[in-house]
Parts: sequence; structure tokens; C-alpha cells
Amino acid sequence: MMLYPAMNKLTSYVPNRYMLVNVVARRARQIAENAEEIGEHLDEKPVTMAINEVAEGKLDATRMDLTIEE
Repeated sequence: MMLYPAMNKLTSYVPNRYMLVNVVARRARQIAENAEEIGEHLDEKPVTMAINEVAEGKLDATRMDLTIEE
């Protein structure tokens, strides 16, 4: 299965693949947690939504807090 949007489009917004994985995972967790808090049903998976946000240029990877909280 191919990634859509294409990787070269995603890496134009996020400098490298490693950071892309971290950014998408972090944002997907935020989306899932927010939906759970308000009891909203998501039509798409949080990861898909996060990838689309990156592709649309909505996420600035340099400003995201990528630290893992325990």
C-alpha cells in the first residue's frame, strides 16, 4: 500500500522521516485524546487525520513539543 499523500510532499513540511513519524504520532494522540474527552466519534483514524494535517501544512514541526510524558 502506498502512502498518500506522497512522502516527498510530507517531508517538504517536516525535515526528515524520523521527525515525521514523531510529529504524526504525537498529533494523532492529541486528536484521539481530544475526541475521547468530548465523546466525539471520528470518521477517520487519528493517524490519517494527522498525516493529512502535515500534508496541508497545518503542523509546524519546529514548534511541537515532541517529548514523551510518562
